[in-house]
Amino acid sequence: MTILMIGLAIFLGLHSVRMVAGGWRQAQIARRGEDSWKLGFSVLSAVGLGLVIWGYGVARQAPVVLWNAPAGMRHAAGLLTLFAFILLAAAYVPRNHLKARFHHPMVLGVKAWAVGHLLANGTLADLLLFGAFLAWAVLAFIAERRRDRLAGITYAAGTARGTSMAIVIGAVAWAVFAFWLHGALIGVLPFRSGA
Repeated sequence: MTILMIGLAIFLGLHSVRMVAGGWRQAQIARRGEDSWKLGFSVLSAVGLGLVIWGYGVARQAPVVLWNAPAGMRHAAGLLTLFAFILLAAAYVPRNHLKARFHHPMVLGVKAWAVGHLLANGTLADLLLFGAFLAWAVLAFIAERRRDRLAGITYAAGTARGTSMAIVIGAVAWAVFAFWLHGALIGVLPFRSGA
């Protein structure tokens, strides 16, 4: 559990700097340069994420079960993670209605992903991992919306083409991950019985 907690502290801590120390972040970028900041951020994020994945894998070998989720929760998790992938795609596809409406669809996608996994999994490691990401996403969404209001940021109107592209790209990415990559990377096949 220690490795998982260290990984979460590094990964989510880095992704919280803008929320809690925006002035310091800007000073570091000004002092070191944006490329240097991005490189350091990316390397440390990769280390944190690697520790999260490793720590979660270790914790799953001796699970501490807190509750047994009903079997139907897998389907709820599948639906919520589908929404999460669509929202993730919407963060990058230009001029879609999801980004125009919610402004920060990636953070909403993290919320949907975390809630879905909390519904379907009931170990202490699951609660720690997905609960931490859910708490971070709630706080990040509030902070990002506040920052937008203060800066007077407006978002481009969505188009049917942009929205359709976000939905298709997200759905295809979700299917590839859910039916193939999740098993290969995480060791769990979400839609197979006994997984």
